Amino acid sequence: MTETRQMLRDGTTYDLIHVLLLDSSNSVHGSKIIFKAQDPFDPASWTDAVHFEFEGYDTEPFWDDDGKTYINGAHAWKIGPWIQQAEADLNTGKVGEWKTIWNGTGGMAPEGPHIYRKDGYYYLLAAEDLFQDVSGNWWCVALATRSGLEWLNFPMGRETIMTSVRWNEREWPYFTPVEGKMSGWEMPLENLDIDGSGPLISLGAVEGDAFDFPPNSTLPAHFTYWRYPIESSYIVSPPEKLNSLRLTPSKLNLTALNGNYAGPDGQTFIGRRQQDTLFSYSVELDFQPTEEEEEAGVTVFLTQNHHLDLGVVLLPASSSTQAFPGHNFSTGGNPTDLKLQFRFRAMSYVAVPADVVAPVPEDWLDKPLRLEIRAANMTHYSFSAGPAGSAFQTKTLLYASNDAVSWGFTGVFLGVYSTSNGRIGDTPAYISNWRYTPEVQFRD
Repeated sequence: MTETRQMLRDGTTYDLIHVLLLDSSNSVHGSKIIFKAQDPFDPASWTDAVHFEFEGYDTEPFWDDDGKTYINGAHAWKIGPWIQQAEADLNTGKVGEWKTIWNGTGGMAPEGPHIYRKDGYYYLLAAEDLFQDVSGNWWCVALATRSGLEWLNFPMGRETIMTSVRWNEREWPYFTPVEGKMSGWEMPLENLDIDGSGPLISLGAVEGDAFDFPPNSTLPAHFTYWRYPIESSYIVSPPEKLNSLRLTPSKLNLTALNGNYAGPDGQTFIGRRQQDTLFSYSVELDFQPTEEEEEAGVTVFLTQNHHLDLGVVLLPASSSTQAFPGHNFSTGGNPTDLKLQFRFRAMSYVAVPADVVAPVPEDWLDKPLRLEIRAANMTHYSFSAGPAGSAFQTKTLLYASNDAVSWGFTGVFLGVYSTSNGRIGDTPAYISNWRYTPEVQFRD
């Protein structure tokens, strides 16, 4: 796990990074490192890592008017709620004595310190940040949630927002209150003539996904793995099935070893962020497992201990808990025979629905299936399945509250996974017709 602060100074970009070692009982342990580059978009421009010592996190450089350079940081919350500072050499990583410059407000963990030199004063701001645009107007960058006062349903987590600021000479800055729809300083004209890959965010609207994984294409830049990916587990348009994404199963499932750790062997998962209050997300899945517990499916994934999964999995017939909606529940046959089944299961620190296991209807076997997740409203997801190419046969298996994935820091991914659930099995899963369709944004 890492956290990064990036600053630009005299044409040089500095990245101060904290690599957290999560196998430690103390979450502040880890490496504090500095990278710098003349051109941050050129990988060859970045220097090797320079290490520095600090018992804490959220470090950021500050250059004073007298030419001295400092690093500010939030001291380890398990030790004391302080903001500290030390003089530093960013070229060597050498730091001086760490001094407490603020004792906080009484809360557990003041974080994200930023220092500004303005009108003869030093201003310290914790958590939020301030910057000036090309016209000299001040803005605040902060994090906000669409949680309401109850803090129950906010699956998109902490989202980045901007609000205008008035900062008169020798006064405190005044921040425009954050609301769902805001006005502020005049924004520059929109310019979409820019280099880069991935979807554009234009006038607050998010473009959806419509990916068919054609030959010689690459995965979009906004697709994200969990843990360091094993590249051979994600093959675009393999020769045996063009226009698909081949997933090789990982031994670990999405929960992995204990909901926190996964080791070096990887988890086969790839997803994109939920960016809309209401949306639909669907894929087509071609998957013919041969070993018990081989599984592939779709997921609303926050972390290894917070996720909602709808998978296609090979299980004994006796594992079924119900019939698939609109179909009969057969009780005949050998209960130990392996059957292809839909399975919903969830993991969270709050109560989640019981597992649902329903046989894949006989006339859908040996064919691609369509799996769909929708934000049915502001509080619940629907999980649906049907045969590929036949939308009218798609049926909802269940609804699940998004409070199970309204947790922590960043918001959820919508994505696909493939696993042998800790057993033998290497049957690939083929993903095609990846679709994410924005529907509604609720801001107030």
